[in-house]
Amino acid sequence: MTTIKDLAKAAGVSITTISRALNGYSDVNEKTRKRIQTIADEMGYRPNAVARSLVTKKTRTIGVILSEINREGAKDSLAFETLCGINDRAVELDYDILLFSTNPKKQLSKSYADLCKERNVDGAILSGLRLHDPYLEEVVHKTNFPCVLIDIPAESRNVGHVTTDNVRGAAAAVNHLIGLGHRRIAMINGHDEAAVSRDRLEGYRQALAGAGIPFDPKLVYNGGFKEEGGFEAMYGILYQHPDTTAVFSASDLMVLGALRALERHGHRAPERMSIVGYDDIAIASHCSPPLTTIRQDRYAMGYQAAQLLVDMLENRDIGRKITLQSELIVRQSTAPFSG
Repeated sequence: MTTIKDLAKAAGVSITTISRALNGYSDVNEKTRKRIQTIADEMGYRPNAVARSLVTKKTRTIGVILSEINREGAKDSLAFETLCGINDRAVELDYDILLFSTNPKKQLSKSYADLCKERNVDGAILSGLRLHDPYLEEVVHKTNFPCVLIDIPAESRNVGHVTTDNVRGAAAAVNHLIGLGHRRIAMINGHDEAAVSRDRLEGYRQALAGAGIPFDPKLVYNGGFKEEGGFEAMYGILYQHPDTTAVFSASDLMVLGALRALERHGHRAPERMSIVGYDDIAIASHCSPPLTTIRQDRYAMGYQAAQLLVDMLENRDIGRKITLQSELIVRQSTAPFSG
C-alpha cells in the first residue's frame, strides 16, 4: 500500500507538503498541488480515513437519525426520498452518511451526544422527532453538537432546520375545496406532537377564516399519520357529521384509509366526499380516484439539510432556516359541490 512517505519521496517534497496539498490547504501553490495529485493517482495512493480524522479531528461523516421507522410508513416513501437527498448531497460534498434508527424509549437510554460520539460522526440530521422527544430537548438546550432538524422549527448557532411552508400548503388545499363551493370541510390531522400538524391545522383555520367559514373543532380528527387512523377518522366524519362534503387530510397515507372507509359505506370520492391530501406520495397518482394533494419535495429537503449541516460544520456564515415551497396538484379526488 502506497503511503504518504512514498509520495513525499517520489515528489521530492516534505510529508507536510504532501498532506497539505491533498487536504486542500491554500498555502500550497496550484502547480505543486496538481503535480502531487498526479503522482498520487499514478501510485494508487488512497488516504487513510482514520489517520486523517486523527489529524483534522473530523471524520467527514454525517449521522442521519430517523425516528420510529415502521413497515406501514414504507407506503409513503417520504423517509426514503429524504434519505436519497441527504446521501446525494453528502456524496457531492465528499461526506459519508451513517444511518441510525431511534424512538423515544431508545432516546432515554442513550443521549444524542453520546450516540454521535460513539459512532464518530461530525454532526447529524434528525427526522421524525416529536415535539416532546428527549432528543429534541437535548439538541435545543443541552448540547452544542451540530445538527439539522427536518420539519421541527428550532434554530441556534448549532441547530438548523429545513421544512416546507406547511401553513401555506394547507391553506392552498382548503382554498381549493372552498373554490369548488364546499363550505362544510372537515380535517384529518396527524397528531399533536408533530410540528407539521400544528402548522397544517393553522393553514386550515386561516383558509376557513378567509372565506368567512366558522372554525368548528369537532370537524378536526387526528389520524396519527397512519392509514388506519385515516379510516377511523373518515368513519367518524360520516356518522357524526353527515353534512360534511369535503375533507382535507394532513397526509396522503391517511387518505388511503379514508378512501377505504368511504368504500366500506358504499360511497366514493369525489361523488360523496371531495378529498385533498398532503405530500404527493408515489402512489397518490395511482389511487382510485387519483388524489388531489399538496406536493412537497422531500428529496430537496434532504438535499438542503445535508448542505446546511456541512455549511455549519465548515463554519460558513449562513442562515439556519430553510423553507421550501409546496404545490397544489389537482387530480380526480375533488369536484365542485353539487348540493
